[in-house]
Amino acid sequence: MQGSANLNLMIKAARKAGRALVKDFREVENLQVSTKGAGDFVTKADREAERIIKEELRGARPTYGWLGEETGEAAGEDPTRRWIVDPLDGTTNFLHGLPHWAVSIALEHKGEVVAGVVFDAAKDEMFVAEKGMGAFMNDQRLRVSGRRHMIEAIFATGIPFAGRTALPATLQDLARLMPVCAGVRRWGSAALDLAYVAAGRYDGYWERGIQSWDMAAGLILVKEAGGFVSAVREGQDIFGSGSVIAGNAELFQPLCKVLREG
Repeated sequence: MQGSANLNLMIKAARKAGRALVKDFREVENLQVSTKGAGDFVTKADREAERIIKEELRGARPTYGWLGEETGEAAGEDPTRRWIVDPLDGTTNFLHGLPHWAVSIALEHKGEVVAGVVFDAAKDEMFVAEKGMGAFMNDQRLRVSGRRHMIEAIFATGIPFAGRTALPATLQDLARLMPVCAGVRRWGSAALDLAYVAAGRYDGYWERGIQSWDMAAGLILVKEAGGFVSAVREGQDIFGSGSVIAGNAELFQPLCKVLREG
């Protein structure tokens, strides 16, 4: 894919942060004897990855705004453009030595995500998309799946933990959806869930109580791969509601119907 200068900058930053995280990931196994020690180590790895990304992106585009999971929000001289970054989506997987986590970087222009990168460094899969240019994984064009029947479809979600308020609604979602589909997966990384919808690995995904940096890059991946995205409640803003439904062209509406029955 021949991307813009901004997209190439995002890819470079994601790769640089990803290399640092892979190095740290190899050390996690040695720290499992002490949960506190491992947790502290992963927190430092997370923050260091965001520092690397911020240095690369803001160094090259100092006027752009910033929204990062670790360092929060900062306005830029250019009010129309903003980076949205999750340096390590899937932190709990990382902490437990599970190789399913990603670097997520999005560029927002006038309130719309126009470019996104999700880098699965452990598997060396780079998912990229830019408005009007399509979605790709390691230079291979992505398309959402072509499945047409719910009973054949696999969906992904995030199940709330540690007392998060979306748990009752999510359990109701599962009770309605699981009898009418081929399965539901919970792999612990929203960015990769959306990337997998774009790649046709999942037929759809939904989640409640999710942050913008978890899904910003994934949203454009799905749209540029021919899929659809929406908030769980019809008519709401995705970022504002903190919820998302994504799916292929055939199953998006049936999935929305099931999830909106409650």
